[in-house]
Amino acid sequence: MKYCYECGMKLIPKALDGEGIIPYCQTCRTFRFPIFSAAVSMIVKNPAKDKILLIQQYGTKNNVLVAGYINKGENAENAVIREVKEETGLTVVYHNFNKSEYFPRTNTLMFNFVCVADSEDLSGLNTKEVDKAQWFTIEEAIENIMPNSLAQKFLLASIGGAVRGGVPPLSICSHQVNLESAH
Repeated sequence: MKYCYECGMKLIPKALDGEGIIPYCQTCRTFRFPIFSAAVSMIVKNPAKDKILLIQQYGTKNNVLVAGYINKGENAENAVIREVKEETGLTVVYHNFNKSEYFPRTNTLMFNFVCVADSEDLSGLNTKEVDKAQWFTIEEAIENIMPNSLAQKFLLASIGGAVRGGVPPLSICSHQVNLESAH
């Protein structure tokens, strides 16, 4: 952030006790902490936990993970459930946090989760948001996910960075979703 979001003046770097160097507006006389979006991405597994759902969106042929922005007032866990349902028609029955990473291209902090869907039925696919969705074995998902992408990084982190051959199964998700309170 180079300019104050209140008055538009150029920010200067200034030390703030316990925080380090933070952008500062001399006109407003206040520190301006970074503002960014928050989103979730999901490694969606089938009920048997032996397949991963990859999607293609926006006219590209890149296979990526289901993802979406967290709405104001919503927590990340509810965004996981909502986004999977909105984009694929699937219901999340388990989810577990995997890792997070800042994505500079869209100024977004991404929270990645591994989750289990209630079925493999893609008849509820939202074709306005998703061009194509397909289930892959874990090894196939590694081979077919967009190379050098954040989606690939999250997928590999979820399986301990393993690559082709001898791929361990994804860990069992530990959080069962209470479907009554999730909607």
